[in-house]
Amino acid sequence: MSTNPPKFPNFNFTEGEMLLINKPLTWTSFDVVGKIRNTLKPLKLKVGHAGTLDPLATGLLIICTGKLTKKIDEFQAQEKEYNGTFTLGATTPSYDLETEVDEKFPVDHITEEAIHAATVQFCGQIAQFPPPHSAIKMGGERIYLKARRGETVELKARQVEIKAFEITRIALPEIDFRVVCSKGTYIRSLAHDFGKALGSGAYLSALCRTRSGNYSVEDAFEVADLVNHIRTLKETGKMV
Repeated sequence: MSTNPPKFPNFNFTEGEMLLINKPLTWTSFDVVGKIRNTLKPLKLKVGHAGTLDPLATGLLIICTGKLTKKIDEFQAQEKEYNGTFTLGATTPSYDLETEVDEKFPVDHITEEAIHAATVQFCGQIAQFPPPHSAIKMGGERIYLKARRGETVELKARQVEIKAFEITRIALPEIDFRVVCSKGTYIRSLAHDFGKALGSGAYLSALCRTRSGNYSVEDAFEVADLVNHIRTLKETGKMV
């Protein structure tokens, strides 16, 4: 995050505001929406987010209020940029740290050259299967609920685009990466598939969304700071 956090503008939540939030670790995107909505009471406003972040991911979450919620689809459609870490040599059912390791694999055969070479097959337009533990709805229910009950769900591949895939650090079993991708790309699935491409396994052990379109996490508010500011507006009668 920037050492110079953004200053609070004169908000008009009723007319509509786009709020850049640095989502905290373990919070769901809905947790952030709920916190903002509750803080804005007694104003009765629509509040929504433009692009889900998993609980174990941090970084930029775009929140819209009031009339600006009509632009959520527009914001959500923009390309995303992420930094994160894959852990090689193991897999988890959720493809991240939400669930325990279920299988282990060797990593002795993996070289730095092989790691960099493997990125090539994931660049451009690719078919990607969502993780079994994801928020996609099937039969009116989120499929992660089915996965938690041990039910098998037949998932369909989706076309996504990975515009840049760069390895920034190699310290096996960990590798750090930077990815620029289209809406709907699952970085957890990329981790899982990347492990397979290396003849091993992998899961996502850290993730931060650093950018969405032209908006950067460097310009985002911390949730606590924004909530305190809104409360101050209430106390001074300046919240609209």
